[in-house]
Amino acid sequence: MKFYSTSGKSEPVSFIKAAENGLAPDGGLYMPETIPEIPDSFWQRENSPSIREIGSTIASKFLGDQFSDDELQSLINDAINFEAPLVQLRDDLFILELFHGPTLAFKDFGARFMARLFSKTTFEDKRELVILVATSGDTGGAVANGFYDLSGVKVCLLFPEGKVSKIQQKQMTTLGKNITTLEINGTFDDCQKLVKQAFSDTDLNQKLRLSSANSINIARLIPQSFYYADAWFQLKKVSEKDPVFSVPSGNFGNLTAGLMLQKMGMPVAKFLASTNRNDTVPNYLQGDGFLPKPSVQTISNAMDVGNPSNFDRIKFLFDQDDSLIRKNIWGASFSDDETRSTIKKIYNETGYVLDPHTAVGVLAAEKYKVETGLDHPSIVLATAHPSKFKDVVEEQIGKEVEIPKRLAVYLDKEEKTNSMGSSYEQFSKTLVDLFL
Repeated sequence: MKFYSTSGKSEPVSFIKAAENGLAPDGGLYMPETIPEIPDSFWQRENSPSIREIGSTIASKFLGDQFSDDELQSLINDAINFEAPLVQLRDDLFILELFHGPTLAFKDFGARFMARLFSKTTFEDKRELVILVATSGDTGGAVANGFYDLSGVKVCLLFPEGKVSKIQQKQMTTLGKNITTLEINGTFDDCQKLVKQAFSDTDLNQKLRLSSANSINIARLIPQSFYYADAWFQLKKVSEKDPVFSVPSGNFGNLTAGLMLQKMGMPVAKFLASTNRNDTVPNYLQGDGFLPKPSVQTISNAMDVGNPSNFDRIKFLFDQDDSLIRKNIWGASFSDDETRSTIKKIYNETGYVLDPHTAVGVLAAEKYKVETGLDHPSIVLATAHPSKFKDVVEEQIGKEVEIPKRLAVYLDKEEKTNSMGSSYEQFSKTLVDLFL
């Protein structure tokens, strides 16, 4: 299968080449030439497949011409060696826990898959690969962990100064070896802009072999679709109704992965684009134009994105048809106060502890149900463990949140990072100095 740029000005490439490039040369995002179908018989089977069996079925549709079935299954078994349990809070409300991987964030699915994909791939270009990643929170830790000490690969993580949680920052800045961090005096959008500029810089790309592990990379989205299908099968054990997926959204890669699987055949009632005060997409879904704006800082920091890159992919999936997009996706944004109140309310009602991002997802699920009156079960994607946001969460639930051991090990380690402004000239010079 070939992969095309959403900008339409670059030559189609294989999946491996698309993954290696990260961003297409014309600045667009890679998408498959066609969306393959998964037959109805897959969704109608009596016995639920494991998430790894699901992964093999989905991945083979995109990578089957480059890896054998056994190779793919081995890669997925190694990468996705943890589960994503579906927890029922109420008759109609379910939480999909995506934080059982090594860094306690949903980004582990994509980062570990990519790292193992790259480790098994022989690229034509033998130069060391430099992976540039802009992160607003959990992507940095997941990518750093996934690619840590991988031969032939250097990782450079850009994160906005003062806008990620203490634990998130520790996960990125304490590893060393092939992991470098740049603390940018700016916002996530500034970090993302620097990464995109680097990919379009012809001179820089002649000096360095660049790739990305952000959700701009199509290799991130494929494994993220696995857990949608896994949740769907888990739900079918208790409900025959098609689910509504409420997706806490920042750069919109997670939502795009779900939409791709819907196009492949998964029955879904609706997708909810659940955001904080960074409401570019909800405003569009409610009838406005797509109007990017500067991001604002919130307590759900991984969603602090004012110009989400993956909106181009969403437009591509629906043939640039605004009415079709709005038919399939409903959106809403919420304040920090609403987020805090929901953490407290859900804990008092059920004893379940939400992180701020998941709380935004719950808010959207509840608002959608009230506004539409529909009774489809809602699956909210829990994107991170609440201990990553201890201060916010503990203030609402009135008790300490225990930090899992695999996260606590970072707290006493020394941070090593490089601070800089958001100037591209300074950034490109820094990359050359660090990696050439």
